[in-house]
Amino acid sequence: MTTTFPDVSISTERLVLRAFETADLPAHIEMMNDEQVTAWSSVPHPYTAGDAEEWVRRIAPEERTAGRGIVFAVTEFLTQRLVGVVQLQETDWRLRATEVAYLTAPWARGEGYATESVLAVAQWLFRDQKFERIELRTAADNTAAQQVAQKIGCISEGVLRNAWIVRTQTEDGGWADIRTDLIVWSLLPEDLEGVAEQMADAGGYASFTDWN
Repeated sequence: MTTTFPDVSISTERLVLRAFETADLPAHIEMMNDEQVTAWSSVPHPYTAGDAEEWVRRIAPEERTAGRGIVFAVTEFLTQRLVGVVQLQETDWRLRATEVAYLTAPWARGEGYATESVLAVAQWLFRDQKFERIELRTAADNTAAQQVAQKIGCISEGVLRNAWIVRTQTEDGGWADIRTDLIVWSLLPEDLEGVAEQMADAGGYASFTDWN
């Protein structure tokens, strides 16, 4: 039984999803210190150069080699600039199921990059890797993440009560932890039928083009 994802890159009309590289470090540090990333994720704050080095050189590559999932740096095709991250995690190789997480850099929001990149990964998983289920978990008030799930055809399955911690800024500029619910979404191969075509018809993009 296969227990690791291949070392691949995925291309869409506007994006290239690939492994992190040393050249990504400055943009990665800036992205991970963004207020929205701090609020909705569990990344260290402040996110230091040491954190970034550890992520790029050890943590991200080991996700794939250890069989837990795979991490993609999402970059613009034309500029090669880092615009986000898509990560597959908690992979169950017997069930052919995995969980996807994603974030977008502040300078790239509003362009549909999260939807485009997550949809491309889902298509690759279902078509090439023969996976049967993708799960997403979004904080109850994270409407941007929920919109991505809805746009690619995910189905809301329920709520995990009090299952996550988000952060909110305090009056003194610090951050405080707050417990919140998680909405659980799922995506099956049949849920993708017609999704890319609907996006193209709505003036979007040809989501998935190639992997290698």
